[in-house]
Amino acid sequence: MEPATTEGLGFAHFLSQTDAVGMTVLGALLLLSTASWYLILTRAMANTLAQWRAETFLKRFWQASSLTEVETALQMHPADNAFARLVQKSLGTLADRRNESLAVAGGMAEYLTRTLNNEVDREASDAEYGLTILASAGSAAPYVGLFGTVWGIYHALVQIGLSGQGTLDKVAGPVGEALIMTALGLAVAIPAVLAYNAFNRRNRMWLSRLESFAHDLYVLLTVKATDGQPIQPSSARP
Repeated sequence: MEPATTEGLGFAHFLSQTDAVGMTVLGALLLLSTASWYLILTRAMANTLAQWRAETFLKRFWQASSLTEVETALQMHPADNAFARLVQKSLGTLADRRNESLAVAGGMAEYLTRTLNNEVDREASDAEYGLTILASAGSAAPYVGLFGTVWGIYHALVQIGLSGQGTLDKVAGPVGEALIMTALGLAVAIPAVLAYNAFNRRNRMWLSRLESFAHDLYVLLTVKATDGQPIQPSSARP
């Protein structure tokens, strides 16, 4: 192929030749990419911060001499992680034990169980934030890009047919330009899929650890007399 035949071809040339449908497809891919990377970066930073705060709190919690000391510490430093909120909510149930309400009508053990379960469920719901968008981007972006490619090839072939120049060197350039849309779709989908899988794995491990801690906390509050006695986990800590 002569160098002159490929002169001027490329993504910029493709953009100049595309129509409203093609620009809409590009806009959709750009929107999906922006949303995906925003969620990837913000969720990664939030998860890292939450992990650090949880580790710091758990270290202080298991080193405390009693739940009274933990309660005092929580009053001085508001709960800033899921484990601290779990302790705060649980200690709040003890303050409600004299209330004659339906919440405690079934007994304190049942009330505490509901409180712990509700808090774990709330954390699970918070952990799911953004995963739907990542899953949607990962599954839809390749098809959006493929649609843009098909549309671009259609218009390229129409233009070639109108010009009457249907040789291979005239077809290869416009068709190759249209394939850029498929590449863009994959470029959007791959990071979204990888991030979705990574966040899902993190959430499973995070909630498993939180449920284990909730069990330890339930034992401390209902089985053991902890005031004035050292706090020890009933299961091995990760």
